[in-house]
Amino acid sequence: MSAYARLVHAEWTKFRTVRGWVIGMLVAAAVIVGFGLFPGMEGTCRGANVCGLPVGPEGQEVTDVFTFVHRPLTGDGTITARVASMTGARPDLTDSGTGDVAGVVPWAKAGLIVKDGTRPGSAYAAVMLTGAHGVRLQHNYVHDLAGSTTSAATPRWLRLTRAGDRVTALESADGVSWTGIGTVRLTGLPATAEVGLFVTSPQFTKVINASSASGAPSKATAGFDQITTTGGWPAGTWTVATGGDPDAVGGPGAPGGPGDPDVGNRGPAGGSRPNGAEETGGGFTVTGSGDIAPAVAGAAGLGTSISQTLVGTFAGLVLVVVIGAMMMTGEYRRGLIRTSLTAAPRRMTALAAKATVLGGVAFGIGLAAAAVVIMFGPDILRGNGIYVHHVSLATEVRVVAGTGALLAVAAVLALAFGVLLRRGTVAVTVAIVATVLPYLLSMTVLPIAAGEWLLRLTPAAAFAVQQSTPRYAQVDGLYTPSNGFFPLTPSEGFGVLLAWAVAGLAFAAYRFRRRDV
Repeated sequence: MSAYARLVHAEWTKFRTVRGWVIGMLVAAAVIVGFGLFPGMEGTCRGANVCGLPVGPEGQEVTDVFTFVHRPLTGDGTITARVASMTGARPDLTDSGTGDVAGVVPWAKAGLIVKDGTRPGSAYAAVMLTGAHGVRLQHNYVHDLAGSTTSAATPRWLRLTRAGDRVTALESADGVSWTGIGTVRLTGLPATAEVGLFVTSPQFTKVINASSASGAPSKATAGFDQITTTGGWPAGTWTVATGGDPDAVGGPGAPGGPGDPDVGNRGPAGGSRPNGAEETGGGFTVTGSGDIAPAVAGAAGLGTSISQTLVGTFAGLVLVVVIGAMMMTGEYRRGLIRTSLTAAPRRMTALAAKATVLGGVAFGIGLAAAAVVIMFGPDILRGNGIYVHHVSLATEVRVVAGTGALLAVAAVLALAFGVLLRRGTVAVTVAIVATVLPYLLSMTVLPIAAGEWLLRLTPAAAFAVQQSTPRYAQVDGLYTPSNGFFPLTPSEGFGVLLAWAVAGLAFAAYRFRRRDV
């Protein structure tokens, strides 16, 4: 056995014989598991009100609710229309608000769509005018391509051309000169697809602080005219899918969409009109609510993510960093450091052995606790009526391993603080302030922008390893830490903590080597 392996074995023996350290690590694991398996939250997705979301062509859960004026197109063809006007109504979320106010929400959409039938979650490609993001070409929910930055108040001609499984989008300011936006491929698009006009408008949300927000459905109304079609269009009238129509996209009563009793029933202050469509002088006036987009946890009442089951990690981390700091300061306080260095005079090797044992134990308890929570926590939440978004096995493995790594590296950073500061109270305080306090502040009292800066710069950035669902630029979700979203990617966030730990341990090693014990 090498000298380093003997030191590791000696440090492990020392660790497991200190009852307080062992109990502390076990309690840390129990706290993480306890928060995950006994969340104390109740939802409404139970009994006859079982919640669920459609799954898009690429495997993501999606929202697919809109008013659709459509006809079948067999084979290739083109549809052209002008979005002559676009208005909206959103909820008044002020303290005194009782109805709707006029206003188009940023991601309200009105345009043309080619869709594989009217089943929610089916493949589609759409060109649209949005409330505040100009013209866009979107397909299969997660893909978004920008066109011009035209205002919603400016009329815009739109065109979609289908050729086999390829759909091309164009736009024009005058209906004469056309600009291409892009071409997308819809693999498996059937010979006959439903094609036409659509309008939808997502939930409007007002963020109150880092941990709370309020929201309610919005709606948009668009006037379409100068509608022309070429290609394999059969003779017949347009079908309107909305409200109680069994052909509705999203179905009657879909949250935030057609049939939702809360949509359009808050009073006429914003010029509200019921969802649906009516013919107006050779065109249509179409009103819709909902969205065609990836389903984002925390937005529009769309449930939570597995990240929320690991909310107890911060409490477990407090115990882990206390043990990490005390593992070194305890030897200074009792004078055992001299005995340790007499037995192992190579200080760098001795420090590395301590870090190895501490990091290994913290990783093991974090890994085990997170695995238990991820395995059972989501089912417990669902049993309590809370919808939990599904994620892939690879994401679950990354979150579990990342939680273990978070605890391990934070423990080593606390060890470095112990070497540098020597006094237990001071070292423990600094370790908690550096690793846990920024997370708690960003989750509760700080403004969102300030909290996100803390989660970029401090060791608490590593909590990003627990983010399980992506954020999408084309969805105005509640992208806050309290909803499981962090300003850095999981790898970037963990990299910040790792940089702190490497720098701290290097400085601690330098001081440990040069300073008298």
